[in-house]
Amino acid sequence: MGIRNGIDFREADAAPAREARGGAARDTASTALEIDDLTVAYNSRPAIWDIDLRVPEGVLMAIIGPNGAGKSTLIKAALKLIPRAAGTVQFYGQPYEQVRGLVGYVPQRGSVDWDFPTTVLDVVTMGLYGRLGWMRRPGQKEQAAAMHALEQVGMQDLAERQISQLSGGQQQRTFLARALVQDARIYLMDEPFAAVDAVTERAIITILRELLARGKTVVVVHHDLQTAAEYFDWVTLLNVEVVASGPIAETFTADNLRQTYGGRVAYLEDAQRIAGREEL
Repeated sequence: MGIRNGIDFREADAAPAREARGGAARDTASTALEIDDLTVAYNSRPAIWDIDLRVPEGVLMAIIGPNGAGKSTLIKAALKLIPRAAGTVQFYGQPYEQVRGLVGYVPQRGSVDWDFPTTVLDVVTMGLYGRLGWMRRPGQKEQAAAMHALEQVGMQDLAERQISQLSGGQQQRTFLARALVQDARIYLMDEPFAAVDAVTERAIITILRELLARGKTVVVVHHDLQTAAEYFDWVTLLNVEVVASGPIAETFTADNLRQTYGGRVAYLEDAQRIAGREEL
């Protein structure tokens, strides 16, 4: 599929899962994602700096911060889609390369050329290439799994539609189905709620909660403070460095939000009121 800005969303699936499924990875401690001293720099300027982060298994976590805080950079660096200047990242106690099959990725819609001539079903089936390898063609079993994923996101009737004909919300549902078909253990999602309609947003959060109920771990780059406490049970506040990370009831506080956003606090009062805490 065509890619812009050097971002290839297939990279997260490209290699076979090898020993990732069901083996030693399942016997590790309950930390799903562990990041130590992670730094990424563009033109010698840090985009994220000295990030230390622990994501427990079985949480639905938002990464929240202002524009330019490094939220998407953090996700991409964890998946080695962009170079790291320093630091280490482990999923279930192992480097990403060894556990690709445990990790699902939903990139930003804007990173993909949606004029590329392929169908919705083809895009979703790409989520299985990590198991199949790029040389083996999907069979009936893989097609059925892809259709089931499309049914989960309400897109089964559009399976044969060209992706150039999709709306923004339909594009996002297609990406979500592509991640679901991987049956990953942890999902990293980059702004899945951005610029979608209310129906799609409700569909997405319903699926995320279903994943959580199945014991999956979900990490979401999120931009809407007013829905954070409603949608998520864990939060990381980021502004180049990690300001705070933990259960949302303890971490999504007025003081932490002030530290994260600095003077840009115009709508934080509403967010805090929705969260059920003291007003700013």
